[in-house]
Amino acid sequence: MPNFETEKKQYFVGIEGGGTKFNCIIANHPDDVFETTRIPTTDPDETLDHIITFIKNFQNEFQIKAIGLGTFGPLDINKKSPNYGKISKTTKPGWSNFDILGKLKDKLPFPIALDTDVNAAALGEHLWGAGQNLESLVYLTIGTGIGGGVIINGKPIHGLLHPEMGHLLIPLSPQSDSPQGICPYHNNCLEGIASGPAIESIWGQSPEDLPEDHPAWILEAEYLAKGLMNIILAISPQKIILGGGVMKKPGLLELIRENILALLNDYVQHSSITNSIDTYILPPALGDFSGRYGAVALASEIYLAQGV
Repeated sequence: MPNFETEKKQYFVGIEGGGTKFNCIIANHPDDVFETTRIPTTDPDETLDHIITFIKNFQNEFQIKAIGLGTFGPLDINKKSPNYGKISKTTKPGWSNFDILGKLKDKLPFPIALDTDVNAAALGEHLWGAGQNLESLVYLTIGTGIGGGVIINGKPIHGLLHPEMGHLLIPLSPQSDSPQGICPYHNNCLEGIASGPAIESIWGQSPEDLPEDHPAWILEAEYLAKGLMNIILAISPQKIILGGGVMKKPGLLELIRENILALLNDYVQHSSITNSIDTYILPPALGDFSGRYGAVALASEIYLAQGV
């Protein structure tokens, strides 16, 4: 008789952890998706329990090959560190020093790969989105927070920890009436003056409620362009992809491109910027799914590395 157990479809699980929600996907790639779900980010144990339940609910329907987790940080991704897999100091209540990787490993018997949410998004765009066939790119998300992932030679980069491009220090604009930003660590870093909550703090309205012709977007484009200029000069990526809820505001991307050209002032002489900035700084081709698909890619890498 056939062994129906061995004939189950095999899938990876991708988990994208953010400050307001965790997105989970069961898939092999963008053209082979079994299921997705969205889980609100509450306290750590409650959030992870919902994710674990979601995964276990489908265990009889398919075989899980591996899990990829791309989560917000700061995150210890050094495998030799005693704190590997832990979220370190964060403003999100209850999440500081939480062992997110340990919790999942304790409850789920599958290989689990770990990286930041933005590195996962960068990887997803590199494999299946706007960064295909490139050796380097930067993915920056502008939303509840600001974070950046970097692909170099086709791989996410790590160092002491991981890139923290959201905390680049940015001078306040003379056009701003705000005395300082909202970051509790650095005040006037990119996240402190250009994230969604920072926009609301400056203007007293949620970014979603601000009209397209509001002066907030001129200031936002200035701040983001200054951050991107630093990234271009320091990393020289082949492409920059801008995602996150704030970037959905019509016209903002065009303003950022205009500011970048003015700030660089013809210093970087490359046709990708001087002649084709519309395809150099652009939105994610995978839309809101960059991080989820990137987490699937992380799972695939650990599965192949273990020779399963």
